[in-house]
Amino acid sequence: MIIRKFIAKTENEATAAAKKELGEGMVIMNVRYVKPKGPFSFLKKKQVELTAAKEDDEEPIRQIRKIAQAQVEAIKKEKEQADTTSAGSSAGAAENDGSGKKFDVSVGDQTKIEKKLDDLQSLLETQLKRESAVLKASEASAEKAAKATGNASSDTDKNDKKDRLEEQDNEVERFLKLLYNTMLDNEVDEKYVNEIIADAEKNRKPGLTMDYLLGSIYQKMILKFGRSEGIEPAPEGPRVVFFIGPTGVGKTTTIAKIASSYSLNEKKKVALLTTDTYRIAATDQLRTYAGILAVPFRVIYEPDELQKAIEDFKDCDYIFVDSAGHSHRNEELLKKQKDFLETASGIPHQIFLVLSATTKYRDLKNIADNYREISEYQLIFTKLDETGEYGNLYNMKCESGAPIAYITCGQNVPDDIETFNAQKIVKKLLGGKK
Repeated sequence: MIIRKFIAKTENEATAAAKKELGEGMVIMNVRYVKPKGPFSFLKKKQVELTAAKEDDEEPIRQIRKIAQAQVEAIKKEKEQADTTSAGSSAGAAENDGSGKKFDVSVGDQTKIEKKLDDLQSLLETQLKRESAVLKASEASAEKAAKATGNASSDTDKNDKKDRLEEQDNEVERFLKLLYNTMLDNEVDEKYVNEIIADAEKNRKPGLTMDYLLGSIYQKMILKFGRSEGIEPAPEGPRVVFFIGPTGVGKTTTIAKIASSYSLNEKKKVALLTTDTYRIAATDQLRTYAGILAVPFRVIYEPDELQKAIEDFKDCDYIFVDSAGHSHRNEELLKKQKDFLETASGIPHQIFLVLSATTKYRDLKNIADNYREISEYQLIFTKLDETGEYGNLYNMKCESGAPIAYITCGQNVPDDIETFNAQKIVKKLLGGKK
């Protein structure tokens, strides 16, 4: 996406300049007044700063990617056919990974697990090899000395086999410790890390490989996250969507991103409402986004006004409602929030609790518990670009049981938001690429 800023005396002049440079397909993202700079600026009138955007023309790149993707798929198909042939009739335990696809976690089929975990297996094994390099070197020397004596017997062979199994178990033990520390480093709460490792230990058997254990842990963490519903269309009439949560987590910007996606990309009829009458800046911000998107906007002061607005905008597909951010300890404001939510009890609606990934886990638990008293909800995590540890996502899923619907990773509207992907997050929690 191409984004440009234009400064002119009037909004019409700025719009004309934007159209001249970006063409008719441009979209106005923001309009604000700015003070002129330079000598005697205090004598000059304020100017209009207009932010406009346009999708980049990537058709040639798309064609190249399409051809490359076709080649990659052909190579994958040949490899899978070869794997199927070599595997013969062996069967593996297959389960859903959360995206509808199946993957094999059998002991003998290491290749498929490595494909699913991408760089994760090699990354962990590299660290593990560093720790055991000295031990392996000493074993090699001992084996060489035993062969030199020429006194190997059947008893010795049995002992060697036993030693190999013991070493394999020791390697798996070190592997589990490495996973344990990796998850703690990624701020997964120790309680949940212990549960994961205890479950792996319980199902551990002699001869199981690291691939099997890693695949099993990966799979179960994804299943723990479960599948998120996201925003669903109403059977008929509008779907009313409430966004609740503490102050400063980015609710208004998140609403703008979602509303922009539905309005501009999916061509749905959208209305924006706000019950946040405490902060003028929040109301102005949402009003600006509504103007940019050319969608209805209304400030709501009381629950009966919300009911009236829902009736007025009944021809819309979605009505997005921003709420006042406040301390989760403020019982009075929580009660008023509950009154607004109960207004929509008889119509299709969904509620999303917006949380920041940078908030301490203890505070997140308190926030989630207090908001649970007024309603069930799905989760949206913001500010993932401001932290390198994503353990809070897993912690809050385990703590609240609420599905995670979306994550955001920046301020850009509408780009910096995506549907929650459990596979990506679990890979990072287990030591994959950040």
